[in-house]
Amino acid sequence: MPIMQQLLYRIPSLLLGLLVVGGAVAFSMLGLLIVRRFISHNKLRTHHDVADPILGALAAIYAVLIAFVVVTVWQGFDKSNANVQQEANCLADVYRDSEAFAPDFHQRAGDVLRAYRQAIIDSEWKTMTRGEMSPEVETLMRKLWALYVVYQPRTPTEQSFFDESVRKLNQLRELRRQRIMDSRTGIEPLLWFVLFAGGLSTIAFTFFFGAENLRAQLGMVTLLAITISLILFTIMSLDFPFTGSVSISPEPFQQVLLD
Repeated sequence: MPIMQQLLYRIPSLLLGLLVVGGAVAFSMLGLLIVRRFISHNKLRTHHDVADPILGALAAIYAVLIAFVVVTVWQGFDKSNANVQQEANCLADVYRDSEAFAPDFHQRAGDVLRAYRQAIIDSEWKTMTRGEMSPEVETLMRKLWALYVVYQPRTPTEQSFFDESVRKLNQLRELRRQRIMDSRTGIEPLLWFVLFAGGLSTIAFTFFFGAENLRAQLGMVTLLAITISLILFTIMSLDFPFTGSVSISPEPFQQVLLD
């Protein structure tokens, strides 16, 4: 399990958010106070002509990077949510199409589909918080597939529904596989390093500006640290769509009626 997912899994989101923001605020305040302890604001002012354009360029580069990552993780979260809804729709379609077959087959398929749906809600949604699949759901999927493998359509109408059902079953399996992959795949560690290093560098660069009012500069640096850390925490929360408090719910499956 990736380290960011471990943090989301083991630490409550509110506490984790406070730790991220609190760490950034502590770094910004302590860093500024340490710099001011050894360098007076009058000496720092002499470098403003050079420091100002460099900070502007650094902030612009970091803003572009962090905006790109936010958009990427949000799109991934939204796509995962859409896939879950499509998977639930496929499950409902397979059940509805099974009504065209023999009553005994419809009964057996319906029993497996209901058990499959309930196992996803009760079991697999919990295992996905760790980026893992549920063996129970996998067993039920194989059992469902085995029913269709041995079934012989008796009429052209059954054949038509059978072909559509097999197509939906394949799609159902693909969407489930994608859902499990989404639950364990996040941003590359190298990119996380760049994000945190860029954030710390941007905050640290503000230490070398010599505002005469230290309290005012502390307030400004703190607000910058809070903003950057909140954005990073948002990226962390959306990066794993099935882990943490900001996660996709199994509601689409709960709303599927298989009666």
